Amino acid sequence: MGRLFKSPWLEVNVMLFVLILSYIALALFSSAAEIPEGGMTSGAIWGWLFGFFLLSFAIALVAVIGGIGGGVLFTPFMLAFTPVDSLIVRATGLIVAMFSGLISTGPFMRGGLANLKICIYCAAAYGVGAFSGAQGAIYVAKHLGETGEGLVRLSLGLILASLAVYFLVGGKKIEWPEVKRVDGFTKWLKLPQPYYEVSLSKVINYPLTRAGWVMFAIVGVGMLSGFFGLGAGWAIVPAQNLIMAVPLKVAAANSGVLLGMGDCIAVWPYLLMGAIIPVFAAPWLVGQVLGGLLGALILIRVKAGFVRYLLIGFMFFACFGLLTKGLNMLGVIGTLPVWVNAGVFLVIFGVVTRSIIKFTRAES
Repeated sequence: MGRLFKSPWLEVNVMLFVLILSYIALALFSSAAEIPEGGMTSGAIWGWLFGFFLLSFAIALVAVIGGIGGGVLFTPFMLAFTPVDSLIVRATGLIVAMFSGLISTGPFMRGGLANLKICIYCAAAYGVGAFSGAQGAIYVAKHLGETGEGLVRLSLGLILASLAVYFLVGGKKIEWPEVKRVDGFTKWLKLPQPYYEVSLSKVINYPLTRAGWVMFAIVGVGMLSGFFGLGAGWAIVPAQNLIMAVPLKVAAANSGVLLGMGDCIAVWPYLLMGAIIPVFAAPWLVGQVLGGLLGALILIRVKAGFVRYLLIGFMFFACFGLLTKGLNMLGVIGTLPVWVNAGVFLVIFGVVTRSIIKFTRAES
């Protein structure tokens, strides 16, 4: 019982208590209000909000394990399946990504998996990019319309597809990158930090390289995060892994910490625009807290190959959503039915599940 009154469970309990009180008050007020013609009943609103909580929990669970941030699943789902305004979806997507990162930071730091030196080094670059991207999203929404957003989505989808293919064929070189030469700038920064790898039962020391180049990549990643409201864990992980040679699990843990640091900056332009609606965002936040905690505890214990396969699945599904949405905005194709998106999701993660099972059998 004593653990319930210690961090992070104390914060979780306070948040749940406040949320329950808020929605009880909402139910009391809405029960006495008249329902306008064509409006939703209070029971329907409650059903949607509870559904949002369950979906947020599931998104946070898998997003933290993959190190991608919950927004990369939240935003495509909401844009594809609901009529909610694009700016509201993006703003809430950043909150979803931010909270999935924030809540996972504690377990990652206590377990030594996340490298605080790398996170601090990249945080300023990510924050500058995220804020600029959010400002760009507001400008595009006001002036360029759907054509500009469609072209950017197509470009982003193609980039993501190439990264997913690289992760697919890279194998263990991705999980544990080899560093042949450490440049002078990276050596001067002293960024490596050994950690205890639970799945291998030993301490891992890893060298790093090209720290200067990763700064430019992280600024671009932050711009993508702020612009699309996706969070950018799916790009932060490969940026650290491919450029800087950070081991995959460490990069995934660092991604959660960076999302918590940087996306809170990107939220401000949306907040000033009035694109954040507390009643809509609240169930997503609580789902991120609970799912993020569980996902962080799982990530510390799983093997790096598990993370790689999961990340590949996220990348391919996000790529599909970006390409189809971009083509739809340009008028090339119509809106895809819900069953098509659901079918693609099931096929991709069916293959991912099968690959993880084969990987587990091979390792055991």
